[in-house]
Amino acid sequence: MPTRPYVIDQLISAKSIAARIEELCLEIQGEFADTDKLVVVGLLRGSFVFIADLVRELDLPIEVDFLEASSYGDGTESTREVRILKDLRGGIEGRDVLVVEDIVDTGHTLFHVTAMLKARKPARLKTVALLDKPSRREVDLRADYTGFEIPDEFVVGYGIDFAQRNRNLPFIGKVRFTEES
Repeated sequence: MPTRPYVIDQLISAKSIAARIEELCLEIQGEFADTDKLVVVGLLRGSFVFIADLVRELDLPIEVDFLEASSYGDGTESTREVRILKDLRGGIEGRDVLVVEDIVDTGHTLFHVTAMLKARKPARLKTVALLDKPSRREVDLRADYTGFEIPDEFVVGYGIDFAQRNRNLPFIGKVRFTEES
């Protein structure tokens, strides 16, 4: 549970997110138009809302799998230590893979996950992130597809949490800490 009171200011509306997902899907469909089946790998937990909306919009044969990696715990800062808490159920060797991430901040999680998955020899491996905070990047990495570039703010909503709260918000909001009364 957060130790300080806070409010959430809307940063990106649900309508804007939906419109951007449609655009991203057109780009992804162009990239993978020749695929027999695209393995869409969601990085839990933050990407679950994004991946659900993304796969419903994709007009491709797909398979969905999940991987859970952690580098935050319950804080607002990355620990930079990436742990795999749940691995894929199926193999990806020789297959087309799209990794779905909620937010690329320092880049450590996506860097670690893509290196691990590349070692499994997929035919193609691409990444999509709903949000990108390039000002916080500590590793040389960019998602192949990005929904929105955002400033260095701690954000919640649309699957992204703060100490397991606020995932259910239909928009992306920035957390603003308030003084206790």
